[in-house]
Amino acid sequence: MSVLPLIPSMTGHFTRSSRIIFRSLKLTAGSVLLSGILSLSAHAQILTGGNSAVGLEPSLAVNNELGKNNEYPQQFSAPYGATHFLGDWWGAQPWLQNHGIHILVDIHEELAGNFRGGWRQGVTDAGQVGVETDIDWGRLTKAKFMDGFWTHTMIVNGHGRNLSTQYIGDSIGGVQQIYGGRGNVVAHLVYMWGEKTFLHNRIDVSAGWIPVGSFFAASPLYCMFMNVAMCGNPAPNKYTEGNRDWPSGNLGFVVRVNPTSDTYIMAGLFAVSPHSYNGGISGWAWAQDGLGKFSSPVEIAWMPHFGRNKLDGHYKAGFSYDNSRYPDLYSDINGNSWQATGLAKRMHAGRASAWVQLDQMLVRNGDGPTNGLLALAGYMWTDGKTTAMAHHIWAGMVETGAPWGRPMDSVGVMYQWLGMSRTLLLQQESSLALGLPYQSNQWGPSWGLQTHENIYELFYNAHVAPGLTLQPDFQYINRPGGTTTFHDAAVMALQFNVVL
Repeated sequence: MSVLPLIPSMTGHFTRSSRIIFRSLKLTAGSVLLSGILSLSAHAQILTGGNSAVGLEPSLAVNNELGKNNEYPQQFSAPYGATHFLGDWWGAQPWLQNHGIHILVDIHEELAGNFRGGWRQGVTDAGQVGVETDIDWGRLTKAKFMDGFWTHTMIVNGHGRNLSTQYIGDSIGGVQQIYGGRGNVVAHLVYMWGEKTFLHNRIDVSAGWIPVGSFFAASPLYCMFMNVAMCGNPAPNKYTEGNRDWPSGNLGFVVRVNPTSDTYIMAGLFAVSPHSYNGGISGWAWAQDGLGKFSSPVEIAWMPHFGRNKLDGHYKAGFSYDNSRYPDLYSDINGNSWQATGLAKRMHAGRASAWVQLDQMLVRNGDGPTNGLLALAGYMWTDGKTTAMAHHIWAGMVETGAPWGRPMDSVGVMYQWLGMSRTLLLQQESSLALGLPYQSNQWGPSWGLQTHENIYELFYNAHVAPGLTLQPDFQYINRPGGTTTFHDAAVMALQFNVVL
């Protein structure tokens, strides 16, 4: 089924959209120039060169060496420090933090437009307002038995439109981190869990409403990049029912053990929701029907320091198994196309996934594990019989701005290869042969036969003021949606992030 007859004449639309995009590019250039003119003195911020804050707490804690005082906040300490655009809130922030109450309000906006390629040209804006509270109950209550007990809650309000699905024809490699996927509600619950430590922080137990991907296969570096296939947690795991990342959560618990200061073993058990939206569209409906199956991720990590300059690294490997039953994307009970025979789909008992990932500092520019030239790479696999995407490979570099006198800035480049499953292709070839529309999958609609997609991304994150960053971002999407239906798309974007 071809979508080409659905594509309208784009000449006039291209002209109007181009004007909008080029105006946006001028604003982007002006923003970078403004940051250089202001050239404010460096202030400690959430993550050197980082562009967002809300939701980082789990990955920051997981990636931190036990007991080390560095920019990945020390485990079980204030996750975001005291850097805010509005200062110390007229004395309120220091008082709150001295009493163990850490409040973060983060505003994030993304303006993006494809000035070439894709389905049609256009510009969209997407954004999010996030509020997070992290409470140290030992400090708050002064009770000895509460030492090492924290609670973490994050609520967001999302808005905007998805450039990739509405203009590029791509449902698998969204160029925006955020596009209103938080439900049409004022307050979407992302996570709410309690955390208790034992044996001088060597054992950590977390339980409650938790996004699986915020703990497993996570890194605070990933959301320095704008493309959602990487941000937060790499695809394909976060699109599967048992391993979803935020804004979805799962009921469950995580146990993390540090055998040594630079290693950990982490395991979890999560209830699997068979619904498209865990917790309902608002995230608050924890007692959904259909619960009863479990996913069980396991991850091991080594966090070494090499050489005289203590070059930090993070090396991880993980595996997850979901014991639910899922239908085969192609086969009926006899192994033939269920679309052709009309017979029931073959069911598979269980779904497995695995990943390896690393980041390594190559050159140090200052204190902390992110202040320097970093290389990162990884691979994630998910069983392609029941999951539309089976493979994801990524590799990139990030450098902070100290070499050119902007120590709070950063620049990054990333390549991603997203490989769809062979079983999905068989299903789509069957649809084409039978004259049927392509089936939607975990990623959304399909515009053609899906095989793989290549994503190239380059960004510059400018620290304009304490708690405020602007990030021009360029992405080139080869084979949008994993098909050859649309031309390659070139996208310019501007991210705005402020921690109030």
